[in-house]
Amino acid sequence: MTESVVLDGIDRGLLHALQLDGRVPFSRVADVLGVSETTVARRYKRLRAVAALRVVGVANGVLFGRTAWTLRLRCTPDVAMPLAKALAKRPDIFWVHVMSGGAEISCHAQLAPGEESILLEKLPRASRVLDVSAHSVLNAFTLPSDWSRLRCLDDDQVASLRPEEPRPARTEVDAADLTLLALLAVDGRASCAELAAQARLSESTVRRRLDLLRHNGVVSYQVDIPAAVLGFGTQARLYLTVPPHALVDVGKRLARHEETSFVAATTGPTNLVAVVACRDSGDLYRYLTERVAPLRAITSLETAVLMRTVKQG
Repeated sequence: MTESVVLDGIDRGLLHALQLDGRVPFSRVADVLGVSETTVARRYKRLRAVAALRVVGVANGVLFGRTAWTLRLRCTPDVAMPLAKALAKRPDIFWVHVMSGGAEISCHAQLAPGEESILLEKLPRASRVLDVSAHSVLNAFTLPSDWSRLRCLDDDQVASLRPEEPRPARTEVDAADLTLLALLAVDGRASCAELAAQARLSESTVRRRLDLLRHNGVVSYQVDIPAAVLGFGTQARLYLTVPPHALVDVGKRLARHEETSFVAATTGPTNLVAVVACRDSGDLYRYLTERVAPLRAITSLETAVLMRTVKQG
């Protein structure tokens, strides 16, 4: 069980290093942590086996013409898991959670032009789907790749591992790029040789395309590990309403909370969404009453506890 995994300083240093650069060579991590490259590789393999660690390549579809959405579905509990699993099979849908005792599903989507209406028209017809709400993501204040709970390295160690900052730019992607993005979504640390073999491209072509996609911000690499492994057994989504004049301020304040792994402004009746991770239900209560409650600009707040994560990344 992932909940029983014990992480020491080397494990946590490795996780922080991968958060900074998901494709960082183990030799560089070893130099920073003061251990052997073999030790780092062995720890990574162990965490993959016993802690469900993955490094995944995450595409920023907005940069090649897609739109970002967060969806919320209310359904009868008996169909929540089958529907969540069906949604998770779609390559354009990610972060699929079952919430609220199995009566709700939340997920994110990056949809090509014209696909928004097709997907939303299909969902209400699904068996026992009671309600669907779709919110266009307007701005992200923090993303899972920035989650502060993974940080443990000092400033000098971070500086030696941090890669060059991407320069987000609208990018034309072709079928080969989309194939590489799909492969990276499964294993963000797959070698260029492995990617080349699966995509039927030359290794030099793969290396050049990956460098360009990363430089343009089209792909980034995220650490995918259950929050419970880090000691945070209770996660929840917060749906908040904030007056437009206070939206940016509240969004930035929430993003600075160590509990939040995702905060974004959206369209819809609630215009701010957040994902938080706490140690237990008591910790969540304290977070809501002591950290969120003082943000007086918030006019409404709804909390939905995540029961199961079906798909991440």
